[in-house]
Amino acid sequence: MSDESEKSSTFEMLCGLTLAVLAAVLAINELGAGKYGDDEIIAHNQKANAFDWYQAKGIKQSLVEGQRDILRILLESRVIPAESESRMGSLMATLDKEIGRYRKERKEILLGSAAVGQEYWVLEEDGKLGQVKGAREWEAEAKALGAVGDTFDIATFFLQICLVMGAISLILKGERMRNTFYGLMVLLGAVGTVYCIMAYLQAGAFA
Repeated sequence: MSDESEKSSTFEMLCGLTLAVLAAVLAINELGAGKYGDDEIIAHNQKANAFDWYQAKGIKQSLVEGQRDILRILLESRVIPAESESRMGSLMATLDKEIGRYRKERKEILLGSAAVGQEYWVLEEDGKLGQVKGAREWEAEAKALGAVGDTFDIATFFLQICLVMGAISLILKGERMRNTFYGLMVLLGAVGTVYCIMAYLQAGAFA
């Protein structure tokens, strides 16, 4: 075997091994991108559900406030008979208490149980108080997961381009060009690997 053939064979083996390693890194990157991409979709859905819940509680609160205000107007205008004023006053107190409960519920739904403190825990999740994850918390998590997804996408871009460079280097005959494309593959692969590691480190907060 000539020296040129031996060099070519050695290069093909080295390039093939490098391609295999970088393809494995790409597969690991895609696995993370898929998982945390699904988590981002879940976070967005949960955020939307939480804000819908918050708005529904707000509508109920407005209806009760309307009932209380009508009663107050009737009492102040002396439309209600004197003998019924005491009963109407008790009803107004009940409505005020209900409005206060709705306010606490909305605050807990918006910010989450952990953020509002135990004195604002009024909603139960799985039969327990203090388990509500707020709309703002889901919003922040969705945003953070979106940033993780962006980093995975950058890693995917560099890793896919580097594999193309590697494939080109395998079919080239000229040593100089072959080595140039191999160098590009290694460089781009290293950049993609760094971004992949960064993405997993970012995602570690959600583990």
